[in-house]
Amino acid sequence: MQAISSGPGRLKEAIVIPAAAEPGESVISRVARIFSAFDRKNRSMPLAMLAERADLPVPTAYRLVTELVRHGLLERGPDKQIRIGMRLWELSTRGNDRLAVRDIALPYMEDLFESLGQLVTLAVLDGGTVLYLERLTPEWFKLERAHVAQRHPIHGASSGLVLLAYASNEYQEQFLKRPLLRMTEDTVTDPDVLRKMLADIRQRRHAIVPGIGTRGWTGIAVPIFAQDGSAVAALSVVYARGTEKPTTAIPALQAAAFAISMALGAKPRGR
Repeated sequence: MQAISSGPGRLKEAIVIPAAAEPGESVISRVARIFSAFDRKNRSMPLAMLAERADLPVPTAYRLVTELVRHGLLERGPDKQIRIGMRLWELSTRGNDRLAVRDIALPYMEDLFESLGQLVTLAVLDGGTVLYLERLTPEWFKLERAHVAQRHPIHGASSGLVLLAYASNEYQEQFLKRPLLRMTEDTVTDPDVLRKMLADIRQRRHAIVPGIGTRGWTGIAVPIFAQDGSAVAALSVVYARGTEKPTTAIPALQAAAFAISMALGAKPRGR
């Protein structure tokens, strides 16, 4: 079976592009808006479109883009289309510990994918959302969620709930104080119900949640632990609703997560 992997080098989606530049806005803020203008549907674009999406004057965008191209952070093709540069991917993979988790996890994810034949993902918490680091996808699988470098609401993903369950009480309470978007009819937004769900997930050491983020799909997720005992990532498998095989998936997920955790230096955890 062939897996389709989105790869680690794509920019994050679902980043809201800020409004027009404020007087005295820093260069860094404007550069961040330029990077945020790219997404999965707009991976390259002409300068005028980039300036519009970044809400910058064209001369300002031209000056910044020229400098970013010079440093390899952006690329300008023969067709004048501007795209993210490989240098940016190089720097991100070289200097981020959580991307090292992806490198360690990938061989175990591939084994899991081969044995289960379903979508397999690796995710972390970042900036109050779930961020997907890797995705292995069957060729027949049609789900426009959980792509690499895509973000998702924590309470709308099995990976998010697992990671929230193992987060500190302070982090949990801060999260539960926020207004929570109802993404489907099965999304849980009541803080008290979520607290009970998180306690249950922590006791069982896995989450099975049908339809909370996307109708028609069920996520099953388990935590991955680091050397200090914290849950640094979540490993999940996604089934079309009604085809779930938890008695097969959960032991396979837990075995893979245990192996990854040991490779990260974690100590075996008792119940």
